[in-house]
Parts: sequence; C-alpha cells; structure tokens
Amino acid sequence: MNYKDLADLIFPNVKEISYYEEKYPERDLPEGAIVTRYAPSPTGYMHIGGLYQGLISKKLAEQTRGVFFLRVEDTDQKREVENAITGIVNSFSDFGLEIDEGMISETEEKGIYGPYKQSLRKDIYQSYAKYLIEQGKAYPCFCKAEELDEIRAKQEDAKIRPGYYGVWAKCRNYTVEESAEKIKNGESFIIRFKSPGREDRKIQHHDVIKGKVDFPENDQDIVIIKGDGLPTYHFAHAIDDHLMRTTHVIRGDEWLSSVPLHLQLFRELGFRAPKYAHIAPIMKNDNGNKRKLSKRKDPEAAVSYYEQEGIPADAVKEYLLNIANSTFENWRRSNQNKDIKEFELQLNKMSVSGALFDMVKLLDVGKTVISRYTAEKVYDESMDWAKKHDKELEKMLEDKEYALKVFGIERGNKKPRKDISKWAEVKENIEYMYDEKFYLAKHEYTYQVINDKKDIDRILNLYIEKYYDDSDDKQTWFDKIKELAGEMGYAKEVKEFKANPDMYKAHVGDVSTVLRVALTDRTNTPDMYEIMQVLGKDRIAKRFEVATK
Repeated sequence: MNYKDLADLIFPNVKEISYYEEKYPERDLPEGAIVTRYAPSPTGYMHIGGLYQGLISKKLAEQTRGVFFLRVEDTDQKREVENAITGIVNSFSDFGLEIDEGMISETEEKGIYGPYKQSLRKDIYQSYAKYLIEQGKAYPCFCKAEELDEIRAKQEDAKIRPGYYGVWAKCRNYTVEESAEKIKNGESFIIRFKSPGREDRKIQHHDVIKGKVDFPENDQDIVIIKGDGLPTYHFAHAIDDHLMRTTHVIRGDEWLSSVPLHLQLFRELGFRAPKYAHIAPIMKNDNGNKRKLSKRKDPEAAVSYYEQEGIPADAVKEYLLNIANSTFENWRRSNQNKDIKEFELQLNKMSVSGALFDMVKLLDVGKTVISRYTAEKVYDESMDWAKKHDKELEKMLEDKEYALKVFGIERGNKKPRKDISKWAEVKENIEYMYDEKFYLAKHEYTYQVINDKKDIDRILNLYIEKYYDDSDDKQTWFDKIKELAGEMGYAKEVKEFKANPDMYKAHVGDVSTVLRVALTDRTNTPDMYEIMQVLGKDRIAKRFEVATK
C-alpha cells in the first residue's frame, strides 16, 4: 500500500486538482493589475479596521484596473452570527466600496471564481488535501482531545514550545498500513500538514508595508481538514487565494506571525504565493496609552456608528486614506474638487506602526467634505438620515424649497460655510432659521461689547425703519450698517476704532453682532446678509421686536 492508496481510502470521490486548475484559470487582466480581496469571518459586526482594509484593497485594485472581491471565510460555523454577511455587504455599499466579485447577500454572489463562501468549497479543499496525502505531505491524525491536552501539559511542564511537531507529532510516523487499518476500524481522524520546516532555520520575507522581516521556519504539523470535513483557515486561504488568483493579501498585522506557515503551504502545494501587506491596527489614545480600537469599549469601532451619527461616508473614507498615506492631505489640499479615485494610494508609504484614531480630526474632515456639497446634496443626505434617526428634523425639512434656501446660505463660494460636521448636527445648526423653533427657545441675547439696552433697541429699530432694503446687494447692505454705526456714534471702520479707541465706545463689527444676536440668538453663524435674504423683512422685524421687549 502506498500514499495514493491511503489518499483514495480517505477521499474516494473527490476530483483531481487539475480539474480546479482548469476551472479557475489565470485572470485576463492588464499587466500590473492587482487582485485583492476582503475575506472576513461572519462572526459579528463590521469593524472600522475591516472597512479600512476593504478601502485599501478596493483602491489598489481600482487604480491598477484589477479586481476586488468579497470572500466569506465561514469554516468555523460555531462562531457564525446570523445576517453577518448582510451587515458586511451593506457596510461596503454604504461606503461606496463596490465589489467586482463575491458575495452580494447571504446567499447570492457574482463572479466566475466562486463559490465565494468557503463552506460551499468543501470538495475543492478535500481535493487538495488528497493531493498532499498522495505526495506524503499530509497525513491522518487519530489523536483524541485528551491526548492533545496531555501533550500540551507535558510541554508546559518542560517549558518548551507547545504544539504538534517533531517528536510530539505521534501520528506523523504511522506507516500507510497502520493509518489505513485505523481508518478501516472506524477510528475518527483529522488531516494534518506534514511540515518540512525546522525552527532553528530562518526564512526572510519581504512584506510590502513592513519591509524585510525574518522568521523561524514553521515546524508545526497544523490541522488542514477538521473532523467535519471542512478546512482550517490556514489551508483554505492558501487554496482560495491561489484559485481566485489573488496577487496581494491586505490584512491586519496580527497575521504577520502566520507568514512562515502560509508561505510554506503555498510552496508545498506548488503555488506561487501572493504578496503580503500587513496593515498596522488603528489605535486609540487611552489616558496617554495607545491601544487598539476595541469592539467592547469604543462605539466608534463599529462601522454602524458612523451611519448612526450621520458622519458622511465620504468623510470617513477621506480620513482613512489620510491614515493610510500621509501624502493624501496635501493631495486633497491641492485637488479640492477631485474624486478620491484620482488619488494614487501607495502601500510602501503606509505607516509601520498603528495610526491614532482622532475623532476631532475626522469631524474636521466631515466639515470640509460637507462644505463641498451642494445644497441639494446636503438636503438629500440630511433627510435620509433624519428619516431613520430624527423625526423632528424630518418634519422641519418637509418644506424642501425653504430647506434648500437655508442649506444654500454661504454655499458654493470660495470659502463655503463649515458649520456642519455630521448630519446629527444639522438640526442644532439650522433650527434658528425656523420660527416655530426660534420662538419656543429661551433666549439669552449675549450682545458682547454693546450692552446698553437703549443703544441695542435703537440699533434694531433704526435698522428696520431706515436702513434695511430687500433689494440691496451685499456691499450696499454692509455700507448701510456702517452708516448706522456712524449715526450711533460708533466707528464706521474697525481700523478707525483701533487707531483711536478712546474716541468710540464700539465699532461697526460690534453693531453687526447686535443685529446677528437679535436675529439668531447666536454670535457665530454663516453669512448674516444671506440669512436676512432668506428670512425677509417681516420676519426680521418680528425677531427684532421680540429682542427689544
């Protein structure tokens, strides 16, 4: 009896690997095209780190006219969470990361290199496991859980590396006949890879991000096919990345220590290994200490958080690209109106250590991104968010024509307004433009420099009675406020006030503040001229009347 007979006994009905090599040929892509994948386990919600990996993988494929696909690694079915695939697919869709191939729902997929769900590829893995057994590179292992526990306990007592290797790999040395007899006797077994490695030898690996890394060779005889017939992650990923013709594996650096094993599997299977790029995790500053963003402790770790808060997907992507390549910020500054698709991401410019997640910076990016949107887009995005999360805002936005005027204030010019960083802030930022909200609020009217009640009342009354005209352009409007300041004995120019501070109690800017505060009960708003154009004379007059009471 030989290895082939043993392989036939274990896997009598699987296809030859040549069948799969022909079924999944090399991809017909332009030279230099990169094929990447996002390959999550469906074991919980989508983490921001997963979106980060997906964005980088998508970007690299897109800019080289390659392929980005979604493969679901569900071989550990005990840990699978219901509808997790839907969550992943929806997250990618929400952030505009369209996949070229792969899973598009819990059960549907697109592309010719599938199935893209590992639990449906059992026969493929068994064919390659059979091939390794035929080559004498894999073997059945009959050790029970108790025996493995006993081996581990002995290793721990002796203070040596735990694992199934060398003299501890007891089933490795069974003859073909001994293994066959145990199988025929009905003994349960798994399949292990017979590692040719030695821990005292080193391998050198060039990681696309981390550069040259040295490792000890892998000498562990890992499990490749479990008792249920499904593969382990290590074995499945090697076969899938080969047959799906993945050129670059973008993954978290917690997988860096697996590189020796993975390269060994590729070599022993006769495959060309993909390039590996291990991304440093996104970190958080926790009382002066850096730690990974935690699903348990940090709400911002979940991708769903950004939708709930209404942080635009564009802002999140721009922020993540800035973490990925420090050159992005300068590129964006010089190309304010370009699509991020035009930015060329470079893996070798990614940080080797983890970038700190900065919510303040993200919201700042949000302000800039929203400032570039048209009033129509701000309205649509706000309304979509409000329908899910804020019924009060939804009602405010029912009058679309008026809402567009409000959102149009100080938008589309050289220095657009930057007062909104996320859709959850919209209501707070625009409610003073809605009379039903404005008159219900308790007003404080903090006028700052000019505090004399008579002066304030006179400014407001004079403005309405003498100076306001709907038809004034912005320059004429401001010139009239200067005239009003002069009539009240204030400096008509700020520079006049600064030159002779003892001559004036205040200046035209302080008069503008009185008008702004009476109008909005805020000292900081977008352009007051545009606010007045939207409100109109009657509504302005009524607000001033309330302020003078």
